[in-house]
Amino acid sequence: MTLDPQRLVLVRTTAPDGVGSGYLLGPQLVLTALHVVFPDSQWAGQVETQVGHPRYETGLVDRGAEVCWPDPRDGTPAEDALDVALLWLNEPVATDDQPVRWGQPGGVVPVRFEGAGFPAFAVDTESVAQVEYLRGELPAVSTSSSGWVLDCPVWPAPGRNAVRPWAGASGSAVFCHGRLVGVAVEDNKAMDWRRLHATPIHEALSLPGFADLITRHGHPGTTSLLEDVTSETTAARSDSGEVVWPVEIGPVPTLASAFQPRSALRQAVDDARSSGAAVVLTQVLSGGGGVGKTQLAAACAIDALRDGVDLVVWAAATETQQVITQYAQGAARIRMPGATGQDPESDARALLEWLATTPQRWLVVLDDITDPDGVSRWWPVSRSGTGWVLATTRLKDAHLTGGGRTRVDIDVYTPQEADAYLQTRLTSENMIHLLDDQTAALADALGHLPLALSHAAAYMINEELTCTAYLNLFTHRQTRLSQALPETADTEGYGRQIATTLLISLDAAQAADTTCLAAPALHIAALLDPAGHPHALWTTPPLLNYLTAHRTPSHPHEPAKQTQVTSGQAHTALRLLHRYALLTCDQRTEPRGVRIHALTARAVRETTTEDQQALLAAAAADALLELWPEVDQPHPDLAASLRANTDALAGHTQDQLWHPDAHPVLYRAGTSLLNAGLAASATAYWQDMTTASERLLGDDHSHTLAARAHLAVSYGQAGRAGEAILIEERVLLDSERVLGDDHPDTLTVRANLAVSYWEAGRTGEAIGLLEQVVADRERVLGDDHPDTLTGRSNLASSYRQAGRTGEAIGLLEQVVADRERVLGDDHPDTLTA
Repeated sequence: MTLDPQRLVLVRTTAPDGVGSGYLLGPQLVLTALHVVFPDSQWAGQVETQVGHPRYETGLVDRGAEVCWPDPRDGTPAEDALDVALLWLNEPVATDDQPVRWGQPGGVVPVRFEGAGFPAFAVDTESVAQVEYLRGELPAVSTSSSGWVLDCPVWPAPGRNAVRPWAGASGSAVFCHGRLVGVAVEDNKAMDWRRLHATPIHEALSLPGFADLITRHGHPGTTSLLEDVTSETTAARSDSGEVVWPVEIGPVPTLASAFQPRSALRQAVDDARSSGAAVVLTQVLSGGGGVGKTQLAAACAIDALRDGVDLVVWAAATETQQVITQYAQGAARIRMPGATGQDPESDARALLEWLATTPQRWLVVLDDITDPDGVSRWWPVSRSGTGWVLATTRLKDAHLTGGGRTRVDIDVYTPQEADAYLQTRLTSENMIHLLDDQTAALADALGHLPLALSHAAAYMINEELTCTAYLNLFTHRQTRLSQALPETADTEGYGRQIATTLLISLDAAQAADTTCLAAPALHIAALLDPAGHPHALWTTPPLLNYLTAHRTPSHPHEPAKQTQVTSGQAHTALRLLHRYALLTCDQRTEPRGVRIHALTARAVRETTTEDQQALLAAAAADALLELWPEVDQPHPDLAASLRANTDALAGHTQDQLWHPDAHPVLYRAGTSLLNAGLAASATAYWQDMTTASERLLGDDHSHTLAARAHLAVSYGQAGRAGEAILIEERVLLDSERVLGDDHPDTLTVRANLAVSYWEAGRTGEAIGLLEQVVADRERVLGDDHPDTLTGRSNLASSYRQAGRTGEAIGLLEQVVADRERVLGDDHPDTLTA
């Protein structure tokens, strides 16, 4: 969207000269400048706003407001805090539902900008603020310490309100080519008021809480994704709403600093593609962790976009559901006919069918395949020969070759590439003096492994160590770590050198860690999905409480701090780990904003004691459960990420999530699969859960019975009604025997069995059982309990199936009235009824 005058906001506070500007991002969310609501280093008192433009029919809307980011309850912002704030209106303001899009200017040609605000010189004699249009150019190179420099050709006449004439414009949203790129924050007296400065919005999007607020409370469709803006930028869609190519679904990872083109490997990829079978051109890049598979695939994707490919889909493939989710997102983005957004598998299939026959050029990247059988059903085919698939994996699996697929083995850097990497990396940081006659020896000691070289270079830059100094430290440290990281632990052939490099970087990070949180934060991240977990996880009480209790003192004899850790401090620790190349913290990629390389994570886990891991597992599991939305469907990407992270956590901690009982997050992940309609995946999941529960808790444990009940539901969802009924009949008998007839779990199993009878056409049995279920729930749970209402609804459906239409209508009318009264008119269950 472009600048919308009806979303302009006049901000007034009780502070002297407390007037500023803002922009409506959502029905109740306003973007402004921090100093507007935090003048003179203290929070302003009452905040009042006027939303809109007086010349439009909607007129001006008055609303009270309060600051919601940064949170005033966290105290005084730091002196170098970003000059951006978010306000929460006490009532929504109706506008169109177009979401704001975010941009980051670049290129070498100045970019036109526009904005609107309420500057001091535009106040008339009755002190009524008038809108002033801001326009001009954002230079390609900005020397402003506060952010973007805005050159404005039209300014107020000299002598009018000579002191800060643009003061009230603070907080104005600055747009370039329809993307919001910054917030106006100050004028410049030294330049005769010919310039404004603006805070870059991409810096705000990287801060904790900001991205979460805009995606949760912005207008529908608002994301935290940034788009590059240059003088050539055009809108992603035409005014008619048609798709404008190219389209990138992903996003494609950014190339690392000092990326090496690896010409020989790229030639092998190009040769494999050009000589492939006529059906589809594919190849699998295969190799051990840390050799640069993903980076090489990213380079191919970036080159494909540059060469005019219409569609690039980048899908993390460690979990099949991730691939399905990304395909479904692609179907929605290109407005695939039949893609409803309600059934991810159906939408993903629609995309595959389109890819098979479209004349448009496409590339699909499946990154880090861990389950060849699972992903085989989702491997795209191009019958028209216009598309190709690129995959990365650490597996040497025959399922990934054949059928027109060629394997390209990825090894470590050559000595020349390793030397070129160190030369380029250190030179780009103005650290060329760190290179010496031991550069080649250092690369050799690191085994020419790209990931190891990355860690080493980051450490050398941060600590300003020459190659000789680092090599001496590296070899000494390697000797002392022989017990902590023995060769016998290197079962996947990663090499001990990289683990040694990792721990050197961790020592340096801890030495620079003012929060004392870097080490425990890294240990938590190491238990989660390497492909990424939500940054929002670090705002949950379970993780913050764990960090509070397990700070790592800066010095051995220093007592640990006991003050409660805030989400801001957790973010600071993550960014420190990001700086030392131990993980990646990038909120633009939510809900996978924090990623850690699988090799790094493994090395950290191998230094974690069993007792530590049990506490870490409990904290991480509690945090995942805390973050899980009550209803998955509005948040499919988040749900997929939480499922993948639960799987990773369970796999890394073995049986630790089963003591003393099964952790609830294990069950939440399984129900999430059912809610997503992923019947095959849900069936496999609940089969494993049932087996584990029987082994660890026993056949008659309530959790075992619950796992069997969910397995039956998954069978029913998969169309295996007969098997579902057999399991449910057994579970019902066991539940009545172990838990009692009136236990809530027994009532649920009885209700599920009745539904299975109904779905199998055994209407008489279903009605008899459902009538019992309704009577039992009314007696045990009460007439207004949601389960009671659901039971009545199911009974009405059975009546209708049996031809007892009058009874069905009467019962459903009662259900509608009860749900409106108990749940409200707009609750999904009320609408369903």
